[in-house]
Amino acid sequence: MTRSKSDELRRGEAIKASATPSLLAWYDANRRDLAWRSRPGRASDPYRVWLSEIMLQQTTVAAVGRYYRAFLKRWPDVKGLAGATLDDVLSAWAGLGYYSRARNLHRAARIVAHELGGAFPRTSGELQALPGIGGYTAAAIAAIAFGERVAAMDANAERVVARLGAVSDPLPKAKKRLLGLAAPLVPEDRPGDFAQALMDLGAMVCLPRKPLCKLCPLTSECEGRRLGIAETLPRKAPKPDRPLRRGAAYVALDKREAVYLVKRPENGLLGGMLQPPLGLWKADFPTPAVARRYAPFAGQWRKKLGVVRHGFTHFELELEVYVAHFDEAPSGSGQWCLPARLRSVALPTVMRKVIAHAVERARNRGQLSSARTR
Repeated sequence: MTRSKSDELRRGEAIKASATPSLLAWYDANRRDLAWRSRPGRASDPYRVWLSEIMLQQTTVAAVGRYYRAFLKRWPDVKGLAGATLDDVLSAWAGLGYYSRARNLHRAARIVAHELGGAFPRTSGELQALPGIGGYTAAAIAAIAFGERVAAMDANAERVVARLGAVSDPLPKAKKRLLGLAAPLVPEDRPGDFAQALMDLGAMVCLPRKPLCKLCPLTSECEGRRLGIAETLPRKAPKPDRPLRRGAAYVALDKREAVYLVKRPENGLLGGMLQPPLGLWKADFPTPAVARRYAPFAGQWRKKLGVVRHGFTHFELELEVYVAHFDEAPSGSGQWCLPARLRSVALPTVMRKVIAHAVERARNRGQLSSARTR
């Protein structure tokens, strides 16, 4: 059944009197201890909130912790991050994926540091003018760091509200409706705590499968539980099939086992990151003859057994890996990177997979010597 915006507001106001205090009391007793959160009663640093929210986009809390601490140690404030090179930021980001986030993070830091005097905008509307900050991220920063009374709806919060209001419309269509239900629940005095409480409740109690309803402070107000459909919510529209692309990757090694790397274009997928040279990505693998024709240098290129697989948001990728070992490193526009330095350069995860596939298998099977050429 479709409900109007006024219906959602009335529904929100009807449960606010009991649901909001119950949720905040639960949060005070059960809040997660996260590296980017301020202690109870202390103001939140907008830089830390912003940094964590960008990192958490499409990533889990468990994956973010060590990256966040490393970033903060290296760049403890927005001016420090603004003074970093993009290559350094991309290198520190490697492994978190979605590298456009890192590029936007760097751009936004420079805007805040150089154009805004080091001070972040204080409202969700103004924050969205910064690169990489969308509606949810802006609301989270504004609520947590500046106390703006605005609903911040991450995936956990959407799940809680969808069940609370028995919203059966599928995501992403239901996002506006969920926001309309949540907005009147936000208190005047603790909007940041409320935002984090919804997130924690979704992460700890209102789980995607087998929600712990008996532990939930909102059980008595939960329409989804009353109707017996809570575990089926939120519903999601079916995802389209992701196409499969295939291609060749070329790992050139010199006698020091340095790897030849080139830089990707700044714009587009994995922009500005390093990689071994690649061929075109098409529906099928190139034949060995075609693959060798497009190798970056003339040499004895050997195709490795097996395939490197990696999933991107909109497609799947499979790469066959060709390896050649050179006694004298050929010259080119790229760079030769020693093994010890590979850990610190801006290599995306898929390219680390490619190099590991080439080097480790070759080393373990003694195949490098057979591929030597001058």
